[in-house]
Amino acid sequence: MSKVFQMLADLQAKIVAEGKEAQQVYDEFTAWCQDRSKNVELEIKAGQGEVADLSATIEKQSANILGSSTKIEELSGSISTDEAALKAATAMRASDKATFAAEEKETSEVIGTLERAVAVLNREALKGGASMLQLKGAEDIAQAMDAMVRASMLTSADSSRLTALVQNIQGDSDSQASSSSTRAVSVVETLENLLDKAAMQLETARKTEATNAQHYAMLKQSLEFEIRAGQKDMDTTRKALATSEEAKATAQGDLSVSKADHQEDTNTLESLHQDCMTGAEDFQAETKSRAEELSALSQAKKVLGQAAPAAAQTYGAALDQQASFFAARSACGSVKARGSSLHSRPCTQGQICGARTARLSHGFGDTLW
Repeated sequence: MSKVFQMLADLQAKIVAEGKEAQQVYDEFTAWCQDRSKNVELEIKAGQGEVADLSATIEKQSANILGSSTKIEELSGSISTDEAALKAATAMRASDKATFAAEEKETSEVIGTLERAVAVLNREALKGGASMLQLKGAEDIAQAMDAMVRASMLTSADSSRLTALVQNIQGDSDSQASSSSTRAVSVVETLENLLDKAAMQLETARKTEATNAQHYAMLKQSLEFEIRAGQKDMDTTRKALATSEEAKATAQGDLSVSKADHQEDTNTLESLHQDCMTGAEDFQAETKSRAEELSALSQAKKVLGQAAPAAAQTYGAALDQQASFFAARSACGSVKARGSSLHSRPCTQGQICGARTARLSHGFGDTLW
């Protein structure tokens, strides 16, 4: 009988010791689940922040790209407009310059002709020759010019130019008064008047040409400055566009990676939670099984105590103390209280559980009964 009591005591002590070890392993398991869950949740939170930042970067760069593209179009249109204006102004300047050159040449030739004619007439007037008598008898400027040609005082080309000039100035409305005017005013005076008008016309043309040239130079300088500034701004905007496109592409690539990492962390957290819950359930089942084993041992003790009251009383007290201690430890490790915070399993089920029924059968065999 004493051998049986000893076996019961040893087995009960072993179960209690294993319960303490299992409780320690479970406490470590619970702590690991909590730590691991916290770390994964922090990674998920960081991943969400990274996804938000990258999405904001992509949105910002998209806005920059749109703004740069719009600005490039506007600058391109402005540069084209300025280039067209400069081209048109240059063509007009060339045309005006050519017109002035022709007018200047013609007026200079007329002035030269008039100067020569006046000089010849003044010289002949001093001589008082027959040619001056012919001029006095001329009724109009055309006859006077013709007389001067016959007298070899002017060339036929100079005569034709002067005649055309006089007729152009006088106009058709003054044709009737030309004869009397010519007779009243000497040919020299007429030519001198024409010379003064031609000189004034040439001076006016030259001033106009100088003013037009100055205006063109200022316009050209302004347009060229605008074109250079636009092209410089265009280059800067194109560089900004390229930078924004590169930044957007990089952010899009990083966003894909971050979303994949975030999804992986989310899946890890779900799996962690499931594993920790399973581990908690396994520990609860093993704790219950261990309590049932201890209950069976207590029942065996009662049976033996009835057969041998004195021996049973001595060993029963020790057994009751150990059983009470284990029950208290089991109560402290309530699975329901811990289940909501478990997310992983660092150990296998075999580290927490054991085959209690087999151990009881092996311990007692047929001796008890």
